[in-house]
Amino acid sequence: MDGIEVKVTLDSGAVAPRYQTPYAAGADLRARLDAPVTLLPSERALIPTGLRICLPPGYEAQVRPRSGLAASHGVTCLNSPGTIDSDYRGEIRVILVNLGSDPFTVTDGERIAQLVIAPVVCAGFTVVDSLEPSVRGEGGFGSTGR
Repeated sequence: MDGIEVKVTLDSGAVAPRYQTPYAAGADLRARLDAPVTLLPSERALIPTGLRICLPPGYEAQVRPRSGLAASHGVTCLNSPGTIDSDYRGEIRVILVNLGSDPFTVTDGERIAQLVIAPVVCAGFTVVDSLEPSVRGEGGFGSTGR
């Protein structure tokens, strides 16, 4: 599969993102913890990965939930997808929340999220007096039916 180069640095014990299959869209992000973190139901925590990346201009990295954690334990990512801009050089951290009914413990090295690299289009914004009408108009939040 053709792609772009993303440079990474890793804290001691951290693991680089890895695609689990040849055509996977997301590369797994792993927790980098000195001690396990237990999320009680409805609790959230910022989980470090020990990973920093350098994306080429014109790209972003999206942090997305892992479907297995969501389906099996009710654990997902808040602020999803989280955007990592191409000029950010800090550690990638994942906001996990436990929406399940049982406590969930995150351990060091556990796959906690996916990283999807995507192109970005920057728009120019022009202030106008009014917008062109459309069939939908101002309808939103269920206005088109169920």
